[in-house]
Amino acid sequence: MNEGILFSLHLSVQVAVFATALVLIAGIPAAYLLARRAFALRELIDALITLPLVLPPTVTGYYLIVLFGRNGLIGGALERLTGWTVMFTWQAAVIASAVVALPLMVKTARAAIESVDRNLIDASATLGHSELWTAFRVTLPLARRGIIAGTVLTFARAMGEFGATLMLAGNIPGRTDTMPLAIYSAAAGGDRGRANAMVLLFTALSAFFLYAANRLGRRDW
Repeated sequence: MNEGILFSLHLSVQVAVFATALVLIAGIPAAYLLARRAFALRELIDALITLPLVLPPTVTGYYLIVLFGRNGLIGGALERLTGWTVMFTWQAAVIASAVVALPLMVKTARAAIESVDRNLIDASATLGHSELWTAFRVTLPLARRGIIAGTVLTFARAMGEFGATLMLAGNIPGRTDTMPLAIYSAAAGGDRGRANAMVLLFTALSAFFLYAANRLGRRDW
């Protein structure tokens, strides 16, 4: 556990925390709307959110460059306004990780919200409560096991993101080299000892998160 490995581990956790926060902010409302509202483009929106799960990471990364690159739709405007670019920063890793982890949260939370007994929601409306009140006091609390499990999976997926992160954030030692990128560099450079240590550590962490997600998803709260 030398300084480089500790930096990559710390950066991976930092990126995963911020990415998970972004996913929670965007994912839970999206899951709720997809689960409880019927509108014409619902399944199309669900498919677009799910795309990063099935697209090659390089394709997802390319789309992110189109959006957030120096000449991108968002990145270009941001650089003109502030003089700062998100490319090749740890914030770029956060964006990439959030995008690829978002489908896990939306799918898991949507299924949990759809499983809530509709009669309970109707009873809340009959008592005069608004949809917003019902969502926060009835629907989301009853769906909390699925949401918590989705949050754990989101965090684990964000920690393990590689392809899109490599394209948007790069692999800059001491700056943007998260654990997956550091493992790639060590393996490519023939440093088997360093690669083995990081692989074993990352495998243990991933197994722990999967175990935690399964336990949280089945636990009675």
